[in-house]
Order: sequence, then structure tokens, then C-alpha cells
Amino acid sequence: MEIKRHEVKKRMSRVVVYNNTVYLCGQVAKDSTKGMADQTTTMLEKVDTLLGSVGSNRDKILSATIYVKDMSLFQEMNDVWDNWVNEGYAPARACVEAKMAREELLVEISIVAAL
Repeated sequence: MEIKRHEVKKRMSRVVVYNNTVYLCGQVAKDSTKGMADQTTTMLEKVDTLLGSVGSNRDKILSATIYVKDMSLFQEMNDVWDNWVNEGYAPARACVEAKMAREELLVEISIVAAL
């Protein structure tokens, strides 16, 4: 099986496809100056775009790992997530509090999906 890497940079590929599985690198908000709801919304829009670029979609997500800067923001993130995930298609998911790569980031997500 061939490994296909998309949007390859020095440190990472934004998307890797192998054996009919899609792996996304960590996705963050388009505008990190916004609050949790906006950051979550635009982060998930990036997930939609990247999955679509290789022929997958949010209903095919197998696993999501969500990193939240502060668990006091957990419910605000979940409100956006719950409206984004289609009923009956919730993936396996973990959510942890984590120190972010940049101070202004509130949330990041890593995705594994079927093709």
C-alpha cells in the first residue's frame, strides 16, 4: 500500500492517507484572537476542508483527540462540537487539557478518519 502525503512541509504533512485511513495533523483555529466558540468553529471548518480534499468527510471520522487550553472552556467547545457532529456519527473521542503551542490558542484537534 502506498502512503500519500498532502501539503507536506518540513516538520509534517497536513494530511496522510494510508490503507484507506486519513490522518490529519493537529488543526487549530483560523483566527486565534477569537473566543472558544469561534476557534472551535473555524477549527472544525478546516477539518471539513481537509477531509473533503481527499474524498472523506466528518461522518467518516473514526477518532478525535481534542486538546483544550483550560477545561473551564470545555462546555463551550462541546456546544459547537455537538452541533457539528451529525447524529449517529460520533467518533471515538478523547479531550484533555493541554498547554498550547501559542498562548492565544484555546483548542486543537487531531483526527483519524476512514477514506
